[in-house]
Amino acid sequence: MIDNKVLVGYAPTRRRIFSVEDALKYKKLIAEKLQSLEIEFVDLEDLNDEGLLRCADDVDPVIDKFRAAKVDALFIPHCNFGSEHSCAKVARALNVPTLLWGPRDEAPLADGSRLRDSQCGLFATGKVLRRMQVPFTYLPNCRVEDDLFAEGLKRFVAAANVVKEFRRARILQIDTRPGDFWTMMCNEGELLEKFGIQLFPINMIELVDRVKKLVDSDDAEVTRTVNWIKDNMEVCVSEGDVRSVAALKTAMKYFAAENHCNAIAIQCWDALQQALHLMPCCANAMLTEEGLPVACETDIHGAITSIMVQAAGMGLTPSFFVDWSVRHPENENGELLQHCGPWPISLAKNKAKLDRPFAFPDHCPGSVVSEIRGGEVSLFRFDGDGGEYGMLMGTAKGIEGPATQGTYLWVEVPNWQRVESMIVRGPYVHHATGIHGNLLPIIFEALTYLPGVRADFYDEGQKQATLKTLFR
Repeated sequence: MIDNKVLVGYAPTRRRIFSVEDALKYKKLIAEKLQSLEIEFVDLEDLNDEGLLRCADDVDPVIDKFRAAKVDALFIPHCNFGSEHSCAKVARALNVPTLLWGPRDEAPLADGSRLRDSQCGLFATGKVLRRMQVPFTYLPNCRVEDDLFAEGLKRFVAAANVVKEFRRARILQIDTRPGDFWTMMCNEGELLEKFGIQLFPINMIELVDRVKKLVDSDDAEVTRTVNWIKDNMEVCVSEGDVRSVAALKTAMKYFAAENHCNAIAIQCWDALQQALHLMPCCANAMLTEEGLPVACETDIHGAITSIMVQAAGMGLTPSFFVDWSVRHPENENGELLQHCGPWPISLAKNKAKLDRPFAFPDHCPGSVVSEIRGGEVSLFRFDGDGGEYGMLMGTAKGIEGPATQGTYLWVEVPNWQRVESMIVRGPYVHHATGIHGNLLPIIFEALTYLPGVRADFYDEGQKQATLKTLFR
């Protein structure tokens, strides 16, 4: 599961020749801002009498404390000029996303003296971080009460969540890819070597056996899921089918939890239909809703994408796994996003149906039929071949279009022919992960800490807008 909990190591810093009193004042103001934004952090209050990172003597105690706390990110506000070498040593040792920022300096005092020179310290620390090859995020020098500061903090925490979940990615692979789907090939060894991403494979027999046992059991999770389906969906299949869907969802959830997986990739057809006469779409939808994203057709790269996107959303809205499918019949830049039914039920424009898919001749139960709400959505795809990896990214807006089957949304992009060409030419494929809102700045910032994954924007205007957000 993706828990969306990010623990920040809060390491305010100062240099001895500037005002201690002002540094302590800003240390407190910044901590209060973190608390008001509900950002969980570990401070330095018990390490020295100031609770500040001041010099070389403070470095090892700070590293030890943050390592023991298992921080997911590091925040180094320069409460006055700061100790650039100490900051860089801590950041390099921890190897977590690092935010560099300092409060905007006030005017010099009446006698011409200055209390902090925080901005100058930021210049120094940035250079030393580069010398020590430490990637970092920089939030422009501004006041504690500025919206820019709050927005930047929240974006950084979300990006750190992406990095945390990517680095601990362990994907439950349920059976092999469908035989005809060569597009779903991946290099398991390379994913482990380059990124530390692990796959935990089980076969269809293991899954089917557990589902059958759960159907006949009095398992509380199965019962809860059956009731949830009846309360939240228009059920167009039999009572027995509903229980089978609930048992499938529960079996997948149990396997993921037992093997410490934060995503699933499942062979959704056609072995499952032969064994259980069931589609997994609704089960996939419910698991994704609960923070365990599921990718169809044993799409490992799709599962990795969904981990990153779900983490970027910080639990505020779930992701949804899509096919780029067909062009809009009238809008030249319109395209159908669709799949047989794995999209979270909370996204439905109207009450979702638990039904049967249109695309398979045996029409097994378990798919979902629902148009989802539109608005602005972000679309991402992590993929690679030949040892090179990238993230295709861009935004789209929901538009009106003809009704169809499965879970779907018609969208408009700035230049469809460019998107189409980028997918055909690769390394990307027809699958993507969507989420409501503009999450491009969060994912782009997270890529700072994921060497070997380049950013590919499908629209130059969206790229420039993202850069403007991050580097204004």
